[in-house]
Amino acid sequence: MPVDSFKFLPRLIARIYELQEPELRIPIPWTSLPGPLSECKFGLVTTGGLFHKILDPPFDLAREQVEPAWGDPTYRTIPSNITQEQVGVSHLHINTSYAEADFNVLLPVQRFQELESQGIIGSLARDHYSFMGYQGYPPDTNAWHRRYGPRVAKKFKDNKVNCVLLTPS
Repeated sequence: MPVDSFKFLPRLIARIYELQEPELRIPIPWTSLPGPLSECKFGLVTTGGLFHKILDPPFDLAREQVEPAWGDPTYRTIPSNITQEQVGVSHLHINTSYAEADFNVLLPVQRFQELESQGIIGSLARDHYSFMGYQGYPPDTNAWHRRYGPRVAKKFKDNKVNCVLLTPS
């Protein structure tokens, strides 16, 4: 079954993206699994624009609407004990109704808790992280590479996370 990556975009914008050649970064960063899954500590990252309604502001969609070539590069911390009622979704480029109904479609915290309780994975980090995947047109990921990505990586390293699952939006 083909996947329509641009399903929720206006057709004109989708066509512009479809005609672009993706910029590939070589080499692709990859690290082998450090051991059996049952000994790994997992952290989760999504680009789905999730945020904790009580603790954090949503991503800056107002600025993006005024400046469509800009995307909010910041991140939000999502604790493992978050509930569905506490999760907000702020993203203009995806249908947010799925994540509003079950945030696990973008950040499978509760599924990983099940894997942990079954002994399939070693453990799950206390905190996970959410970015807003849209980074402007053309995409500008410099803030991710220089500031926010290294901050999140350090937080994972400080918490002894040795495996990360990225769920793109």
